[in-house]
Amino acid sequence: MILIGENINIMSQVLGPAMRERNPVPIQEMAKVEAEAGVDYIDLNIGPARKGGDELMEWVVNTVQEVTDLPLSLDTTNSIAMEAGLKTHKGKVLINSISPARASKQLPMVTMYNSDMIGLLWGIDGMPRDSAERGVLAVDIIYQANEAGIPNEAIWIDPIASPITVEINQVIACVEFMSMLEEIAPGCKSTVGLSNVSNGTPIDLRPWLNRTYMIMLMRHGLYSAIVDAFDPELIKIAKGERPEIVDLVYRAMDGNKPDPSSLTEEELKYVKTVRVLTGESLYSHSWLEI
Repeated sequence: MILIGENINIMSQVLGPAMRERNPVPIQEMAKVEAEAGVDYIDLNIGPARKGGDELMEWVVNTVQEVTDLPLSLDTTNSIAMEAGLKTHKGKVLINSISPARASKQLPMVTMYNSDMIGLLWGIDGMPRDSAERGVLAVDIIYQANEAGIPNEAIWIDPIASPITVEINQVIACVEFMSMLEEIAPGCKSTVGLSNVSNGTPIDLRPWLNRTYMIMLMRHGLYSAIVDAFDPELIKIAKGERPEIVDLVYRAMDGNKPDPSSLTEEELKYVKTVRVLTGESLYSHSWLEI
């Protein structure tokens, strides 16, 4: 699986000030850590960057490319800043992300700079309600991209993971949609902002949700994920190094209920987390203890 490191983000309490002050050291250190962790792309999220976004994006791209040759994923809603980053970037780049509402401004950049793009399934009315609405939005963004000369193979679809603490039906709908994607859009790739599913949960519990949800989506062909590079176990799973855990999660998704006494503590946590993410058990901060 292709992994996109999420850790260079203007919302960071350390990296945000470094970006604003044009201090390269913390940003370059983070880029090196992400590369060493095994990610395949580094995401540069500068947010809306309404003032001076073009200069900021150009500076961040140059700063990171001084210390790593990994391709970058450029993440901003500011089209001017996005183009500044695309002009600066060396080699293949990923635009993260283009929604149907922003398509008219940003799709021409995909063809102009020969980039790949993430199609974000965020509609004019906001978050899609279910897998069917995700399907409609996917068809919309893919149609617009094809009309602009962008092949399906350059389109990565992000169905938007939703926090387990907010709405279990959205968590389930994202998995349902992933099972439909190949039929809806042959040749398109898929990605997901994995950490979204654990937003709002205690920090020590987030990895269990992120890893398990990734495996659930992998069953339906998940091509890539935007991940926390500081979770080495998640990276091992994504790289195929924990097949026994993947098989256990798949069996749990199928309703298999092994005798808890036959499982290790780690295995039991994965099984319990599947039950929460499929809605079989109600979420609470103590789900691993029940």
